[in-house]
Amino acid sequence: MRVTIAEVARRARVSKTTVSRVLNNKSDVDAATAVRVREVIAATGYIPSAGAVGLAKGRTRLVGVLVPGLSPAGVGEVLQGVADVVEESDHGLLLSTAARGADSLARFTHQVRAHAFDGLLLLDPPPAVTDNDALRDSDLPVVVVDGARSVFPSVTGDDAAGAAAVARHFLARGRRRVAVVTGPGEDAAARLAGFRSVLEEAGSSLTGDAVTETVSTAGGGRSAVRQLVASGLAFDAVFACDDVVAAGVLTGLREAGRTVPEDVVVAGFGDLPLAVFTQPPLTTVRRPLRALGETAARRLLGKLTGDTPLDGMTVLPTELVVRESAP
Repeated sequence: MRVTIAEVARRARVSKTTVSRVLNNKSDVDAATAVRVREVIAATGYIPSAGAVGLAKGRTRLVGVLVPGLSPAGVGEVLQGVADVVEESDHGLLLSTAARGADSLARFTHQVRAHAFDGLLLLDPPPAVTDNDALRDSDLPVVVVDGARSVFPSVTGDDAAGAAAVARHFLARGRRRVAVVTGPGEDAAARLAGFRSVLEEAGSSLTGDAVTETVSTAGGGRSAVRQLVASGLAFDAVFACDDVVAAGVLTGLREAGRTVPEDVVVAGFGDLPLAVFTQPPLTTVRRPLRALGETAARRLLGKLTGDTPLDGMTVLPTELVVRESAP
């Protein structure tokens, strides 16, 4: 059952007008009352509508952030970048996840229709979010982080260039019998395309057996190595499309009796904290995770506070980090 402004007022022992004035950050509400009202809002999950906020343009002074979940690698670093920028402004953050599937989407749709925020940041959103009719029909400013094919303005890392740098690194060290362990999604596809393009320019290629798709877990990387070994494919290098998978690849190679980097060199993607703790430490591509969040937040706030045009894609550079797994 949806919480109303009347229910918030009843629990906080104030009038609906007072609740509205708190939502509008009016200075004529005493501090203790404002704190009590905000505590009730937080406890009940009340979502203020544009009418409840009471501003002509429906300003809530909130930036909405929708993430796939809090456990996926890198999400926290992107969120920190968002928070660093938003907290310097006079806006707050309203964080939601898409972790509960249809239930999450229904709540998100309700928030959009209720104008629960002035603008929205979407982190690696599923199609069900970007194709959402309520969002498309709203006039909400939206910026997508890692949405290469999104219809909304976006900020992303140059994943294809990062993967291309890995391919050049392998070739420069004489490793031409290359296998790739990839995963689902547009990011992995961009990395595979960038890696493949360099090999083709060098007169090499990736056969069907050399590309293995798996889930983005360490177990998936381990299983992919078992599959590569069972196929009889001769390989002296493995590029895994993310660091978690690469960690599993290292485990699978040890179990198969292959030494790294002597027999096989390995590279990942992301430069997650685990990359320096694998055995051996992982060569990888550093994605500017915090900068992605900062840039997306600045673009959105620029629209909210200064009517800065909001369109197109911002692409941030990636960086090859060489460690012992592919020296």
